Amino acid sequence: MNNAVDLSVTLAGVTLKNPIVVASGTFGFGREYGQFYDLAELGAICVKGLTVLRREGNPPPRIAETPMGILNSVGLQNPGVDAFLAHELPELRRHDVKIIANISGSTPEEYGDMCEKLSEAGVDMIEVNISCPNVKAGGLAYGTRPELAAEVTAIAKKHAAVPVMVKLSPNVTDITEIARAVEDAGADAVSLINTLLGMRIDVASHRPILRQNMGGLSGPAVLPVAVRMVWQVARAVKIPVLGMGGVMTGADAAELMLAGAAAVAVGTACFADPYAPVRVRDELARLASGQGISRVSELTGAVQPW
Repeated sequence: MNNAVDLSVTLAGVTLKNPIVVASGTFGFGREYGQFYDLAELGAICVKGLTVLRREGNPPPRIAETPMGILNSVGLQNPGVDAFLAHELPELRRHDVKIIANISGSTPEEYGDMCEKLSEAGVDMIEVNISCPNVKAGGLAYGTRPELAAEVTAIAKKHAAVPVMVKLSPNVTDITEIARAVEDAGADAVSLINTLLGMRIDVASHRPILRQNMGGLSGPAVLPVAVRMVWQVARAVKIPVLGMGGVMTGADAAELMLAGAAAVAVGTACFADPYAPVRVRDELARLASGQGISRVSELTGAVQPW
């Protein structure tokens, strides 16, 4: 790592030692990856999505490779927020790394309850997943309508004593409309993109490759979509952006930062290379140094459109 470059960044008032976050759902709670390197090497860990109660997730097959990425329909398998607080958070707190708790709920009240518990336990930030279906709105995902996204954001802010970051779904007509709605409702930051809805079919069996038929597409195939949406959202709101989607290299991370991201999450790359987040950090540092940039934060929003 090039020590001549200041890698520290600020995300929603939280200082990260470097801009590399690991994306929710791709890093578990860090235990397995901690066998490869010190988790303190990271800027932040966004833990696997939490729900009020334990979830077993969807039946297999629920994850499959596709060209330049993966499709998944894991179904939010997790031990529940109370088990996380009792067994996982204490272990994570042994490492000098910021902890972002990702939460999912089926009612606004569930989001509020989890925000209270997690804030009291001392996580550094809460990422609110609004790609979940709202049972009170006939199963519509919170993230597909501005008023629903704003409702859950306001509830989260009311019950959280730490910064609230809202994770935006790309499966909408205009992502800037949702971004403005959550900003107006008090969000401290937004993260994007969540996975793109996709589907593949096994031509031998004539069955979809996932048991749930459709799933979320992630990996390098989605990077151009992520760059475009981060650029759009960063110009539409004043709150900071955590960019993600297809980051495999330091240059990929730099693209998202140039588009407007204050920090960058690495996700699917971790499945192919457990060292990917640390490698991306080092490659980003070398890229910045090679361009004579002394602080990596100078990349944020520095794109020069034609």
